[in-house]
Amino acid sequence: MVDDEPRLMLLVADDAGQIRQINSLAGRAGWRMRTVPDGETALRMLDDSSAEKPQALMLDSWIAGDESCRLIGRFRAAAPELPLLFLTGSASPLLAVEAMRAGATDYLIKPIASERLIYALESSVQHALATDELAPLTEKIEAPLDFDLMIGSSPNFRTTLARAAKAARGHAPLLVAGEPGTGKELLTRAIHSASPRARGPLIILHTTGMAPAAIESALYGHERGAFPGAFEQRTGALQNADGGSLMIDDLERLPPALQHRLADTIITGIAKPLGAAHSFRVDVRILATAGNDAQTLMQQGVLEPVLAEAFNGNSIVLPPLSERQCDIAPLTRHFLKLIGEQPGLRHLGITDDALALLEGYAWPGNLRQLQAVLFRAVVFCDRDALTEGDFPQLANIVGDIGPRATANAGGVTLFGPDGHLRSLEEIEADVIRLAIGHYRGRMSEVARRLGIGRSTLYRKLSDLGIDNAA
Repeated sequence: MVDDEPRLMLLVADDAGQIRQINSLAGRAGWRMRTVPDGETALRMLDDSSAEKPQALMLDSWIAGDESCRLIGRFRAAAPELPLLFLTGSASPLLAVEAMRAGATDYLIKPIASERLIYALESSVQHALATDELAPLTEKIEAPLDFDLMIGSSPNFRTTLARAAKAARGHAPLLVAGEPGTGKELLTRAIHSASPRARGPLIILHTTGMAPAAIESALYGHERGAFPGAFEQRTGALQNADGGSLMIDDLERLPPALQHRLADTIITGIAKPLGAAHSFRVDVRILATAGNDAQTLMQQGVLEPVLAEAFNGNSIVLPPLSERQCDIAPLTRHFLKLIGEQPGLRHLGITDDALALLEGYAWPGNLRQLQAVLFRAVVFCDRDALTEGDFPQLANIVGDIGPRATANAGGVTLFGPDGHLRSLEEIEADVIRLAIGHYRGRMSEVARRLGIGRSTLYRKLSDLGIDNAA
């Protein structure tokens, strides 16, 4: 197959509407699709040596119903290396857990969001079945949106969180930047929840995989007959978010002309649907996510100066997990608690050796990847605690962690890079940061657990140079 030829996905489904949607979304990401109505036909295709082999398979749970897991097992036996995506209409992860135990690589929940499908397809190609331990899961476990429940004690993260909490009280447009998987959407939701607009709607517009014209229509709405295929009137996200906040995911994906139009709307508060003779005024705060801050995006030529100016330098950058090593242990325990609350799973502990292994990895997929790795480990673990053996691929990558297994106490590093103990002042500062993160910034509780008074705690924060918001 030529490198630039569209990759083939075999879809096992019989719902015409679902098939059209997946075909359209996958096509935008450079995939072509072959659809079969049942599992037996799909198995015959996989067994046919003369047939073109797909690069991924997607099974709609509606096809096999209660026999889905058995069918997945047969697919896995017929094509051991084939990435297998499981599509389910159930919001409960129970069926997904069973599907993964049967051999599914990943799962998606209906209705499928475009960016979730594209992300799953790309992950399926980038990671062979043997390395799916580190492949990000598409769906996220829902978690509370309060700032106090965002886990992390590293100074750079706490500083970012303090800036976000301050920005939440304002009304200006705000850009949350960071690498994929750092929690940009979660932070944006928390900002809305802590804002004066919390009682208003939060509308989220995912731009990944959308055609430019579709983004403009989704943002502004359109009148019937505004363009070919506009068979009925559609209300845009701006109007739906009136009185609340509109989050635009991947702001840099907006085409230049639409960026100019959005900048004008931010300044004037006026929006006009496609094909409409009238405009309307909206009271909406624009929140956006992107890979970099507004100024960097402008310098890279992907963000128009007029839109960067409209954000007026209001960018918050989330640090990657590779710069938050002391947060990996508390984040791991937090994710294990959330995962353990899911149907079909249970609460597990984790050994110090396993924690040290997690801390030795760079986590290019950030929080999303860490959660996915833990989810998979819990699914297949039959003990009461995760050990190094539950992360075989990580062990191969990280190698011998040596003394690090005992050199780190829940996120506090005792030894420096030179092998000598760190100074008491440095360790004390890390313990205070860890306590602040563990007790979600509740300073009275932090002081009580450390056995000191609040005034002593604040004095130590000042003496050690720790941000008050950290």
